[in-house]
Amino acid sequence: MERHDCWLIHNAAMERILFDGNRPAHPAAHPALAERTVTVGSASKELRLIGWRVGWVVGPSRIISDVALVGMTNVVCQVGIAQQAVAAALDASDADEDVAAATRVWEQRRNIVMQQLDGYPLVRPHGGWSLLLDTAALGLAPGEASERLFRHGRVAATPMTGWGPRGERYLRLVFANEPADRLGDLRERFRTAFG
Repeated sequence: MERHDCWLIHNAAMERILFDGNRPAHPAAHPALAERTVTVGSASKELRLIGWRVGWVVGPSRIISDVALVGMTNVVCQVGIAQQAVAAALDASDADEDVAAATRVWEQRRNIVMQQLDGYPLVRPHGGWSLLLDTAALGLAPGEASERLFRHGRVAATPMTGWGPRGERYLRLVFANEPADRLGDLRERFRTAFG
């Protein structure tokens, strides 16, 4: 990175939503990366404030003033009440336990989905609240798989087409808000959709 004068942009929006006992590993903690890492955080995912669009950027002072200038001229400024609410949520005495509790729920849901869809070509997530299905391994395009799941299995899933060159073969299943009992018949829904 140093030889090419590159920066590392670390998306920290879900950095604490980790499964299987994994812990966050922040790139700026590495001495060779500390002065070249820009961290972008968001309350939307870890704090479950989807749609609030309140976030932050942290990095070396030599670049942060430029980031702030770009941010002020290219994004909508959040209202003060949202900024204050996020600051209070981050500073709350139970903030870490709140994220940990939500992570435990998402990990349980991940485990149910993995169990229900055992044998399907899934990409096992090590954190977050979604996973990918390799539709190419099923002989289907992501859009076709999504349509079949919705029409026949009553499962909404997002084709990853347009999300980068590797997205052309994946379908995203989000389990962020699915109660565990609603995931219990996922295998049957997939059978109905895919035979």
